[in-house]
Amino acid sequence: MFRRALLSNRLATPIECSVRTIRPAFARYRYVSSAARLPTITASETRRRPTVRPHQQPASQGGVNGLSPTSKRTIFIQTENTPNPDALKFIPNHRVLPEGFPSTFLEYMSPRSTLAPPHPSPLAAKLLDVEGVTSVFYGTDFITVTKGSDANWAHIKPEVFSIITQAVTSGETIVTTVEGAIDGEQESGEDSLSYNEDDDEVVSMIKELLETRIRPAIQEDGGDIELKGFEGGIVMLKLRGACRTCDSSTVTLKNGIESMLMHYIEEVKGVEQVMDEEEIISMHEFSKFEEKLRQQKGAVATASSPLDSAP
Repeated sequence: MFRRALLSNRLATPIECSVRTIRPAFARYRYVSSAARLPTITASETRRRPTVRPHQQPASQGGVNGLSPTSKRTIFIQTENTPNPDALKFIPNHRVLPEGFPSTFLEYMSPRSTLAPPHPSPLAAKLLDVEGVTSVFYGTDFITVTKGSDANWAHIKPEVFSIITQAVTSGETIVTTVEGAIDGEQESGEDSLSYNEDDDEVVSMIKELLETRIRPAIQEDGGDIELKGFEGGIVMLKLRGACRTCDSSTVTLKNGIESMLMHYIEEVKGVEQVMDEEEIISMHEFSKFEEKLRQQKGAVATASSPLDSAP
């Protein structure tokens, strides 16, 4: 009995000691592990990560036009050919017509028109001053320059490119708006395809079809289109920009625009192109020139025929 009691005391003592030695160690481990725990990264923490920003000087130390002397404007100008070999499309990474402009285009046909209200343009004046350039057309985000048929792009293109680059780089205002007009030198600039509550149903359908299906394709070719009227089933249109002097403009009107309008709108019976007086004179002179060339070629062919050269 005494042995059992002694054995019980011996066994109880180490167990009690082991508990005493283990508990503090366990407590220490718990303390260390809680102190070494890493913070959790949440989405809100990542938003506060610092970013590198360019140094900005105060407005009082800015350079010309309020720009910092160290600021730079990235310029990229793309050129595209058009169906008209005498017209070239320049596409800068810079908006050409200002925001909220009432029309989708502007066209300058003479140096005087670049100075006349309501929308004078210093850039168009410089471009028309280039020898060989006959007209300048502004789209929303592109510029179409048209040359004379006897001019060479190899001489004109570098100078035009340089003028546009300088204007965009300097931040020059491409188009300004002033009040008044000079004897119809420039049109009002209002979009002829815009919605008008006074239009009847047929005219509204014509405008919608021209705006959504036809205008984008013509703008892609460096031009635009105007609706001049609808009378007796005939839609009167005016082509602008590169399409105005293009040899295939008649084909575009008849095979493209006319067929589409007649297909979707049964009231439309045909399409006619409206031309300015200068364009009519120009086409008449061009026809006379072509006829003269044909006569010269016919005379040369007759003079060099085998019958005439036979002894």
